Amino acid sequence: MRWLLLIALTVSGALAGEAVGLPSAALFAGMLAGIAVALAWPREDTGLPPRLRRLSEAAIGVVLGTFVTPSTLEEIGTDLVPILAVTLATLGLSVLGGLALARWTGLDRPTAAFGTIAGGATGIIVMARDLGADARMVAVLQYLRVVVVVLLTPIVAAVAFAGTSADPGASADGGLQGLVFTAICVVGGLALVPRVRVPAPTLLLPLGVAALLTVLDAPGVAPVPELLQQLAFGAIGLEVGLRFTPESLRQAGRLLLPALTLIAALLVASFGLALVLAPLTGVSTLTAYLATTPGGLYAVLAVAVGSDADATFVLAVQVLRLLVMLLAAPLLARRLSARPERSPPT
Repeated sequence: MRWLLLIALTVSGALAGEAVGLPSAALFAGMLAGIAVALAWPREDTGLPPRLRRLSEAAIGVVLGTFVTPSTLEEIGTDLVPILAVTLATLGLSVLGGLALARWTGLDRPTAAFGTIAGGATGIIVMARDLGADARMVAVLQYLRVVVVVLLTPIVAAVAFAGTSADPGASADGGLQGLVFTAICVVGGLALVPRVRVPAPTLLLPLGVAALLTVLDAPGVAPVPELLQQLAFGAIGLEVGLRFTPESLRQAGRLLLPALTLIAALLVASFGLALVLAPLTGVSTLTAYLATTPGGLYAVLAVAVGSDADATFVLAVQVLRLLVMLLAAPLLARRLSARPERSPPT
């Protein structure tokens, strides 16, 4: 009965979210459904069954891996130094924002840093628990950032850059071929888990398999079917939501004002980085702005495609940042966990 209710709430919430254009609607709906059920019917065995969680994480890894295409790598290689510099600057700003949030709110540093990392929101949420962070707070902070970016990006692009309009068009769906490709990457990636020592292996190893096959343009490479993507996102949302308690929900509410303040600061800083990137690479200011926007990949690409921006360049920079953030997260977690915590100012 409990799981039927969770499924019904998640599906209905995802459909409603899609209807109003909510970003990552399935993940958000799953998280809200999980929170509602966890608070109404608390149980000790929180979260998803381990096998379902691993499969969901692996499927999301494949989704992320398919972004690493030959054209993306070629675009990055052309202007590698300035793109990498801006990416590392964004990472540094995110970490500084996380440390400030930890001092401001009393959150532990790994949770605060993961919550403010600009890029790869779903992947960061998936990795958070394995790396010692509170996945519930990370999910709240990351989703808040994505929502703010998604809402503001089309408005800023339209107001600051005349003639821009957002038209997302039709998203690619891999169909049966995509299902087979996803299965191969999931099975291959999970088979490597006992043999390859990496953090968050159920996410990163399928991601690596998918990225390698995509870059090599192997036969059968195709996008992950849209329905499977939504199921995986919904499952991860449930995994996070089911672990909420009344106290953690109150803590999330206390984070709202500090988080919005830091998100605003990150948006301003990212715009500053765009003003630096544009002359260094020769792209338009609009293209550089969309490339440095801290998150909301699909919404950013929708604006790029529907405007005069260079969508390939935007995708290249966004994907590089996504990969850098995911790869840097384990190192960041170890460094932050090794340092003694400081109490917030009183």
